[in-house]
Amino acid sequence: MERVLDGKAIIITGGGGGIGRAAALGCAVAGARVVVADVGKAAGEATISLIREQGGEAVFVAVDVADETQVERLVATAIEEFGRLDGAFNNAGLSQTNVPLHELTVAQWRKVQGVNYDGVFFCMKHEIRAMLEGGGGSIVNVSSSLGRVSVPLAAEYCGSKAGVLGLTRAAAVDYGKKSIRVNAILPGVTKTPMVSSLVSNPQFAELLPRIEARHAMGRLGMPEEIAAAAVWLLSDQASFVTGAELAVDGGYLAM
Repeated sequence: MERVLDGKAIIITGGGGGIGRAAALGCAVAGARVVVADVGKAAGEATISLIREQGGEAVFVAVDVADETQVERLVATAIEEFGRLDGAFNNAGLSQTNVPLHELTVAQWRKVQGVNYDGVFFCMKHEIRAMLEGGGGSIVNVSSSLGRVSVPLAAEYCGSKAGVLGLTRAAAVDYGKKSIRVNAILPGVTKTPMVSSLVSNPQFAELLPRIEARHAMGRLGMPEEIAAAAVWLLSDQASFVTGAELAVDGGYLAM
């Protein structure tokens, strides 16, 4: 891979597995110094080990993105370790609860919003502050194709991912003249541990063949395919791209 992120300091949230791990590895191969953030220490440190095995530079920070204090500490650690913050991939997220909207408890609703929506806000707030001091940067938020359309039993998830799109557009407008680009990726259903855990739910497993068929390419995505788009958006190759909603979904939204 071309070293399009050479020397840049990049935060990856949810970096312990799935799309986040693939993005962390992809950024490191592209030359970035990576701050891997995850709520799971063992998973995050495993990602760090993989990066270092490839000769990359990375540190791990245990973070629950639903806690603003922890997010502020994450960004401060990036500055302490690497002197600046050039980019961030706000990827940490929770899946749907698999119950209809009228059965959702307030606790279930708030748990998903806390990570998927509030977490992105907290990350952007502190990342942007650091980038303003450092002269600019690039932020990539992970929304979902389900931020645009819906599937059954996913009201809290769809709502959170639609909110991420609104935050992305607003920040792109606010900071476009300050050399900070903000974009969103909308993955299709991707083969990650999160999706694998959903398959254990009989209601979701019953829907999966239809979900696969909904993708124009007739298959689910791979984490590395989503990560490749993130690396591009984080790099200067995407220097005139901001406020974009990039569907990396195998044609899911086109169907």
